[in-house]
Amino acid sequence: MSMDSDSSSHSGADYRSFRQITRDRLLLEMLRSTRKSSKSTWKVLIMDKLTVKIMSFSCKMADITEEGVSLVEDLCKRRQPLPSMDAIYFMQPTKENVRVFMSDMSGKNSLYKKAYVFFSSPIQRELVAHIKKDSTLLTRISALSEMNLEYFAIDSQGFITDHDKALEELFSEDAEGSHKYNACLNTMATRIATVFASLREFPRVHYRVARTIDASTLTTLRDLVPTKLAAAVWNSLARYKSTIPEFPQTETCELLIVDRSIDQIAPIIHEWTYDAMCHDLLCMDGNKYVQEVPSKNGSANEKKEVLLEDHDPVWLELWHAHIADANERLHEKMTSFVSKNKAAQLQQARSGGELSTKQLQKMVQALPQYSDQIDKLTLHVEIAGKLNNIIKEQHLKDVGQLEQDLVFGDAGTKELISFLRTRMDVSRENKLRLLMIYASINPEKFFESEKGAKLMQLAGLSADDMIVVNNMHCLRGPDTKKSSVGAFTLKFDLQKKKPGIRKERTGEESTWMLSRFYPILEDLIEKLSKGELPKDEYHCMNDPSPSFRGIPGSTSARTSPAHQPAQSMRSRRIGGTWARPRNSDDGYSSDSVLKHASSDLRKLGQRLFIFVIGGATRSELRVAHKLSGKLKREIILGSSSLDDPPQFIAKLKMLSTEELSLDDCKYNNAKDDWP
Repeated sequence: MSMDSDSSSHSGADYRSFRQITRDRLLLEMLRSTRKSSKSTWKVLIMDKLTVKIMSFSCKMADITEEGVSLVEDLCKRRQPLPSMDAIYFMQPTKENVRVFMSDMSGKNSLYKKAYVFFSSPIQRELVAHIKKDSTLLTRISALSEMNLEYFAIDSQGFITDHDKALEELFSEDAEGSHKYNACLNTMATRIATVFASLREFPRVHYRVARTIDASTLTTLRDLVPTKLAAAVWNSLARYKSTIPEFPQTETCELLIVDRSIDQIAPIIHEWTYDAMCHDLLCMDGNKYVQEVPSKNGSANEKKEVLLEDHDPVWLELWHAHIADANERLHEKMTSFVSKNKAAQLQQARSGGELSTKQLQKMVQALPQYSDQIDKLTLHVEIAGKLNNIIKEQHLKDVGQLEQDLVFGDAGTKELISFLRTRMDVSRENKLRLLMIYASINPEKFFESEKGAKLMQLAGLSADDMIVVNNMHCLRGPDTKKSSVGAFTLKFDLQKKKPGIRKERTGEESTWMLSRFYPILEDLIEKLSKGELPKDEYHCMNDPSPSFRGIPGSTSARTSPAHQPAQSMRSRRIGGTWARPRNSDDGYSSDSVLKHASSDLRKLGQRLFIFVIGGATRSELRVAHKLSGKLKREIILGSSSLDDPPQFIAKLKMLSTEELSLDDCKYNNAKDDWP
């Protein structure tokens, strides 16, 4: 029996992406390593509820089967004895999981012949000692290891720690004194640390400090969330330095920990890229989209679940593209396919114009050799069509224009009131999002006067909607007029346009209409890369070691070419267009990022990690991809969860459970009860 930690995940100068390293560790370091000592050709893989998700985010069933696994079982369910087969346990190191494992393998007749045990995070010594007490059990254990891999790799440059209730447990009014507060932070820290264990990286840990209005203001536990998480991550990493072979002893990368309060607008505002719109507007379950396809017997359409993931080349090309760009590209693909296929030309001639989705689906049956290509095209033509219809039906161009004008200071209270009064054709949900954006920009006037209550009444918000808007105060930062990044501008004048809370990004002109908005994280990543985070807002757990450099071999992180200020991709565009000039490259589509990436990936600078407590957005994940090419550094975004606007709004509602009415709002505002 071996009692070892995970071996190195790097192989010399070979460069692999974050998700590829995760996948290789699961398949090669864990599953394939059992082949050396096992006489069993096929094995059983046993996982708990968390580890099965970890596996599914990085590997397909075919990958697991290829490594000699014939059966996957749930640790928590009753299982059939297979005494002739070896078992691989991949599980969290909890008391209950260890109890179930020992029950499986102890006694006269064990469920399996031999056990290879891999824990997803460090196990307590007491539990190891408990296992070692059982002499019969020890003879049946072939490996006992800490994999230190307890995160979901949701993207080639993104991960989550599976804390969907982080907002509620860390930022709600009941968070003070709750046992869930510390439990959530400790588990989150452990899982973040396993990311660095997998990549063999030791970060310089930056975090957003608690900010108070003045010395007399009491700092709350909510204010201290990033500080406490940074300390817990640092403690876990310190242990890794002495327990994991080849773990770096000096800093190799940067980690920045922030919470959702840095940017309350990014989770709410309408994002106009294909991926974000799919998840915002189509009510998808994760990455599952339900497509209607013709039945084989010619009867009514059947429903088919498809996954919008990286195995689909069309999805990969479109996911970061603006919806107008996606429409153009799909039209070009369709035109190209028809021009090269006589059967398609005949079908188009019969229809007298553009091929409909149904005609394309029928073509699959007539042209089986092109079925996969037509299937993918049909799927995305259908999705794009639905998105375009929703944009028209919900008047989202008008809503989106006002959203961005509010953010950049080109519209204020007067324009919002006019919109709420005159646009009866705009849904209550979209008016709610407009008011949430306005409240983020003007928290003092919204929450501490009757203005907020009057605006909610004018918008016709429900009681539940009012709870959501008022709960935004739980994420409010204090009045910091001198703050340089993400600060609220609180000066207010009904007649005069106020300065926007986002500065226009000078540089290249924006290609697309409604693409002015950018997440605050974009500024923060660039500042982190250049070593220019404001010292009064961001502290560091460790000073850099003498050997720490932003780029291997460089003499200064600040003077390295990869650290020069990147040229902006956005500026104000008056009367933007849905059309894309043929020579444009806006840096947002996935193929664009690949174009900008260095052909020799070994020349990339050290990794940058950003962790957002309380949920990250798809726009922030897109920024990680965009800036990786721009800064020539792999940027990995982590968060407690990845939230689309409907999810974020639902979570905000949970920050308080008391019912609110307009009268309650007026009473609270009059009493100045808002913090």
